[in-house]
Amino acid sequence: MQADVLNKKGEKTGRSVTLPDDIFNIEPNDHCIYLAVKQYLAAQRQGTHKSKTRAEVKGSSKKLHKQKGTGGSRKGNIRNPLYKGGGAVNGPVPHLYSFKLNRKVKDLAKMSALTYKARENKVVVVEDLKMDAPKTSEYVDVLNALRGDNRKTMMVLPEYDSNVYLSSRNVQDTMTVVVSDMNTYDITHVNLIVLTETVAKMFSEEVELTEEA
Repeated sequence: MQADVLNKKGEKTGRSVTLPDDIFNIEPNDHCIYLAVKQYLAAQRQGTHKSKTRAEVKGSSKKLHKQKGTGGSRKGNIRNPLYKGGGAVNGPVPHLYSFKLNRKVKDLAKMSALTYKARENKVVVVEDLKMDAPKTSEYVDVLNALRGDNRKTMMVLPEYDSNVYLSSRNVQDTMTVVVSDMNTYDITHVNLIVLTETVAKMFSEEVELTEEA
């Protein structure tokens, strides 16, 4: 698909780039998107939950009374889970929630998410951003010219640019990422994806290299 390259004011520059169909116009796989988002969210969980067992709670280890002759039930020590203050039974223990996902599945999920955004006309291409110094107001002007009513926006750069990053980090409802750090969760979470011209060309070059291989 062809995409017009816009300038910082949101106007057409007269140039266009090709967003390869192998990435932006595939047959989407919803289950792969689900798995990729699930893996991302699972990896964010700390998994530090913990409850004490009867071996860890405070309390005497002495048997409460003799086994027989009291007319009552048999009892061990006060740390029994049945008593108030006793240890927990089968309580939570620290563990990881993350799980492995094959690279091909993750790639398919990412391309499926990009396809949905492209079909909804929520992918735009802007000329490369060059900022001499961090300036939030300048970044906001560019963003407002591009996103219109779309609030949550992802700006995708070819490589880390400290001036652009510092200009954007305090702006609400936007994120600035390097193309290599894009993930399915972020793609599905935003309303608009802004690709710089260099990033758009990188997608085309990647497909060409894959076909040659």
